[in-house]
Amino acid sequence: MKSVFDREVRNETIKRIRLLTAENKSQWGKMTVTQMLKHCSLCEEYYYGKIKVDRSLLGRVLGRIALKAILKNDKVLLRQNSTSPSQLTVTEDIQDFEAWKGKWISLIEKYETFENENFIHWFFGNMTKAQLGQFIYKHSDHHLRQFGV
Repeated sequence: MKSVFDREVRNETIKRIRLLTAENKSQWGKMTVTQMLKHCSLCEEYYYGKIKVDRSLLGRVLGRIALKAILKNDKVLLRQNSTSPSQLTVTEDIQDFEAWKGKWISLIEKYETFENENFIHWFFGNMTKAQLGQFIYKHSDHHLRQFGV
């Protein structure tokens, strides 16, 4: 399975991010492309431990099952219009497309030196570094496909 911790996968992801323009339109959902760039940047900061999100009650019940289903193989895609916690949700009008694009790219590049071996996801719970790398790739791929790249 693809993982953001693999150099080739990171480079492929960054190449796709660079293809985004301010004119890209969403294939689904309500976010603009700039809102998506900020959302993804916030998510990367969350994975680095810079944003705190409490565990979801529903996630405590279903999180492990959902994680296993999502990470089953590369063909399983994230569900369109899935919810995010408020700390990672972007609804306000966001400007400065290029700045957010650059920020997301720089955060993806930093995964080369990611060290956190045990991450607690707000929905899925405890995740190994391997699981997190696979999920981060799937999340990035989900939003890049959302905007046609």
